[in-house]
Amino acid sequence: MENRKIAIVGCGIIGNVHAQVLSEQGYEIAALCDVDEVALTKTKEKFAPNALAYTNYAKMIDEVSPYAVHICTPHHLHAEATIYALNRNIHVLCEKPLAITRESLAAVLEAEKNSKANLGVCQQNRYNDVNVAVKELLTKNPAVYGHGTVTWNRGAWYYAQAAWRGKRATEGGGVIINQALHTFDLMQWMVGFPEELVGRADNFTLQDVIEVEDTVSCVCFTGENRFTFFATNAAKSDLPVEMNFKLKDGSLLTVFPERAYLNGEQITSAEMVKVYGKGCYGTGHTRLIRHFYECAEQGKPFPINGQEGAKVVRMILATYESNGRKVKV
Repeated sequence: MENRKIAIVGCGIIGNVHAQVLSEQGYEIAALCDVDEVALTKTKEKFAPNALAYTNYAKMIDEVSPYAVHICTPHHLHAEATIYALNRNIHVLCEKPLAITRESLAAVLEAEKNSKANLGVCQQNRYNDVNVAVKELLTKNPAVYGHGTVTWNRGAWYYAQAAWRGKRATEGGGVIINQALHTFDLMQWMVGFPEELVGRADNFTLQDVIEVEDTVSCVCFTGENRFTFFATNAAKSDLPVEMNFKLKDGSLLTVFPERAYLNGEQITSAEMVKVYGKGCYGTGHTRLIRHFYECAEQGKPFPINGQEGAKVVRMILATYESNGRKVKV
């Protein structure tokens, strides 16, 4: 890609993942922004020593006029920063979730529709080797039923790391909008987007720690097919994410992050590539970011655009609204 200015808003854990990928891939990080000046300085020194430093993203965007901006802030700030950049026809790569309310989601999609720039959502697990191979298999032998599980441990120690976590107004929810969003998205990507669902969210272990759920279960109805989903942060320790699918021909497909099995026989495994950030982030960030810029340069829409990234947000919000009733997604 021709050398163009890129800016990052948010210098926390995920912002540093984006900064590392960009710097190692040779992109120019022209500006960084964070209200935490200590975090801002650390990211600048480590990944972008020549970048301009800001504590106000609007001022940064107006003064730098970047080619693209990466939104890596806490959840509740994603929509407003994304809209601000899109309204100035600046490409945006936004971390998940795209928004945390139906109103803010609608506002983002309206800004995307009216912008000349691309909007991409960083749902990087769609770029992992195993998931790409499974998606291809399912185009030839579709899934008629699926079940996904995320069984992890996130105790009080986790929520103490940042004040925005565990609060409805700033995180938007709990396990399903933070830890399990990627797998929930993969389920609908594999089986189909649900028209209706029944869900329930509970807090079994962290009632005195967080305002949101630590456990979610739901049934999603996708026309003639359906999938079920379970996610919890209340496990004693982390277990591997797992997805199971019953295929049209009766075969059973079992998918883990690093391998997949068809009727008990391994059919694919993940290529050994560098993992950025936490291991649970997977291996898709480099490929997603590279593809995002390829699409921008070629004037093509990015596959995980606002409309596509909005799907899992709609599913999550419907799950919260359901409380055991069947609701429209």
